[in-house]
Formats: sequence, structure tokens, C-alpha cells
Amino acid sequence: MTNLAVFDIGGTAVKCGLWENNQLSYQSKFITSKTLDDLVKDMKKVINHYPVDIEGIAISAPGAVNASTRKIEGISAVKYLHNCSIFDIFEKAFRLPVRIENDANCAGIAEMSLGVGKNIENALFVVLGTGVGGAIFINGSLYKGTHLFGGEFGLMKNHTNQILSETGTIVRVAEAYYKKTGEKVDGKQLFELAKKKDSLVLALLDTMYENIAQILYDLQVAIDPEMIIIGGGISERKEVIDELEKRLYHKLASVHLPNIMPQIAACQFRNDANLIGAATNYLNTI
Repeated sequence: MTNLAVFDIGGTAVKCGLWENNQLSYQSKFITSKTLDDLVKDMKKVINHYPVDIEGIAISAPGAVNASTRKIEGISAVKYLHNCSIFDIFEKAFRLPVRIENDANCAGIAEMSLGVGKNIENALFVVLGTGVGGAIFINGSLYKGTHLFGGEFGLMKNHTNQILSETGTIVRVAEAYYKKTGEKVDGKQLFELAKKKDSLVLALLDTMYENIAQILYDLQVAIDPEMIIIGGGISERKEVIDELEKRLYHKLASVHLPNIMPQIAACQFRNDANLIGAATNYLNTI
């Protein structure tokens, strides 16, 4: 078995874990370092606390990860990761093999390899978080696209010419509620208000569901997956999965295509998905 130090680098925090005997343990996190040098130092501190010899480093990171050029293209909140020889920098610093993959792709890999999609050939993984991201799997393999933009569902536009990351998240619903009422609420509070039949919240949620369902319809008729896996914190709520399933079915049925309705499933690994996927990606590509 290969013992790996696994890291999920985010804009505000870095999650860490030890992958040993195909299991995640020793999980922790630290505030995202302000410089690349500091990040390496903080990662080394974590590794030094593990009780086994580490044989490789597996990383989930933001941006368009290009394994061929060994760089992370694009932009993200962690600017120092981009457009430098990041694979080489890490391998020199740790003196170990390093594998890096995009965070949404890692989450999708975890679900497709070990989670809810493990017996599925063609699937889409849609992350509904602060923004919207995702991953595409065709014949069991991750499809990254010519420009490494496969799965950037948050950039898809609806009839209002707005992208899904602006119209399809609970964060945007909370912002719209604040503009209307002056009250700051989080996602949990919004769903509680919905249970109490708050008319404004119900209307805002209806718009969010419709925006997401329209994009899912477009993806279904374009790619025709067996399953659409929903990730992000909102996926924990059964009513969200049920609502998206209902709306997608009606959209397909309206054009006489109910027979191509995919399974709609909530992700299995939730907050651990990026770490598990990073480890799986390492083992699949080393």
C-alpha cells in the first residue's frame, strides 16, 4: 500500500489528511498560507506529524491543472499556485512524487471511483457551492476538454445572459433575500423559512431551482449521462435533490424525452471528496 500525504488547497483553508491502507485519517486543516514558500513550510509541518513514511503527495487545487506542462493555468483565490512550474516546485521541496488535480475533478473522481457513481460509466458531477463547478466522466474516464475547461458548468448562461454561478447557488439566494429585507440569513435559515411558507424565500428558491434545472436539461440532451451527481453543501438536503429531479423530468417530458431521464444523486463523500479524489488520482496516474 502507498502512504500519501493529501492536501486540498482552498481560498481560505487547506484541508489535510493521511491516505493509508486506502483510508483517510489524521485529518486537519490550516489557514491558507499567504505565499508559496509559507505553504510548503506549513505542508511539511503536517507531514512531519504523520506516524508513517510518506511516499507521495496528492493535491486537490483550484484552477485548470495541466499535467503535461506541470502548471496550473487560469486564476483562483490562491494566485501563487498559477502559471509557475508548481509540480516541479513541490517535488523539489518534498523530494517525493507529486500529483495535482483540479478540486472539482478530484471530488468527481472520488465519487466515480469509490462513491455513488462507482458502477456508472457516463456521469456528470455538479458542485453547487459559493459558485458552480463540476466534472464530466465519459466511459468511466474524466473528460477535461481541449482547453481544460470541461465541467465548468458555472459559466453556462441562461435566457437572461447570466452565468449559473450567479443564478444557481444558495449564496445568491441569501444575497437577494438581504437586498429585499435587510436581513442576513444563511442557507439553513433560508430552508427553515421555506418550510414556514415564507413567500419571498419560496419565490427566490423557485428561481434558483429553475436556473439549475435548465442547465441540467441542456447538459442531459447534450451529453446524455446515466447519472448526475450533485455536490456541495446544499446536496445534503433531500428536498434539493427531489426538486431538481422533478424539474428535470418535466423538462425532458415536455419534449417527449422522459426515457432519457438520468439518475439524480447526492454525493457520498461530501467534505472529504476532494482529499479522497486527490489520493485516487495519484494512485491512478503514478
